[in-house]
Amino acid sequence: MKNLKQSLAVSLWFIFLTFPLMVVKVNTSDKIVQWRWMNILWVGLAIFLLSFVWRHALARKEARQMAAQSGQDDLNKPTRIQAMLEDQKLRTRAMFALLIVALAFPWVFDTYQSTIMISALIYVVLGLGLNITVGLAGLLDLGYVAFFAVGAYSYALLNHHFGLGFWTVLPVGGILSCLFGVILGFPILRLRGDYLAIVTLGFGMIIKVVLENWSDFSFGPSGIANIDKPSLFGLKMDIAASTTYIYYIMIALVILTVIVTGRLKNSRIGRAWIALREDEIACVAMGIDMARTKLSAYALGAFWAGMVGVMFAAKTTFINPASFTFMESAIILSIVVLGGMGSILGVILGAMILILMPEYLRAFSEYRMIIFGAAMVLMMIFRPQGIISNVRQKYQFKGLKEKTENV
Repeated sequence: MKNLKQSLAVSLWFIFLTFPLMVVKVNTSDKIVQWRWMNILWVGLAIFLLSFVWRHALARKEARQMAAQSGQDDLNKPTRIQAMLEDQKLRTRAMFALLIVALAFPWVFDTYQSTIMISALIYVVLGLGLNITVGLAGLLDLGYVAFFAVGAYSYALLNHHFGLGFWTVLPVGGILSCLFGVILGFPILRLRGDYLAIVTLGFGMIIKVVLENWSDFSFGPSGIANIDKPSLFGLKMDIAASTTYIYYIMIALVILTVIVTGRLKNSRIGRAWIALREDEIACVAMGIDMARTKLSAYALGAFWAGMVGVMFAAKTTFINPASFTFMESAIILSIVVLGGMGSILGVILGAMILILMPEYLRAFSEYRMIIFGAAMVLMMIFRPQGIISNVRQKYQFKGLKEKTENV
């Protein structure tokens, strides 16, 4: 009964808030006001049902947490290890199935769908790169799009002035962004929290302002056009073939990023990043070089942004500063948080959801941002750790135990 009353109150309050948007529509051509009263009825009913289901789910979540806490002592160690192994096998199968679907995608769907998927894959790589800085090292970066811009403008300018091709500039763009990551990292080695976020945000704004106003270097707001697409042994390709080719390049880049970031995550430097994220003071006390650890996180995260920036410039054949706004950094950060900080598969799923969902909800153009925002709020309430939470590998030394038993 209490849930019903609370859901009804939420429904009425939401009706009051959305009344001007959902009911009143001004027809400027005919100079009349249309009153859409049925919309408010559907809004009230939908919010009432969602609120009731939401509160019921919260109650069940609390009950499960209490049950898990009470029964935690009953789980022995082999059972926990077996559960972790089964979870790891499930994730491996999911990654393999995702790869099969990705390889067959261009032959099943049309060029338009492939173009949308290329954009989603670009954000997958961007999310995995930022996952190094934010998810593993715990360094909040609100100016990550600046490294993306460095890579894109590297290819655009080198191609425009010197005629360098895509494959030549691809590693160059990553290296230049890596250097910019080191340049950003040096002044902020002692910063953390809100101060770190403000400085990285300022860095992103500086890059955008420079690109807009230094016309002799970056051609200003007019941007750079006629950028060459990736070539395949000098063959001429139509739009469909070129889109398919770029799509498979992005698939290869995603696979490379997944492999490298996965190896880094379980390496010595990866564990140093995780230690830095958990407790910076304890990390330094254990002898980890904080400066080198932070700089490596910024540099390696920026490297992937630079490479995919080159890919973005080759895909669109035109770039200007308007493509690299703070909103892009916010979307990439949302991908990492939504997918699960530190989780590779989670970041991939988060990028697919955040990039593809607005695109496929264009039929609900008036309401898609409301749906998008509501989905994010519900996700943060029911899964604050993200779609797929990060599982840390544990290593156990058994030699001493076996030697003790033999004695």
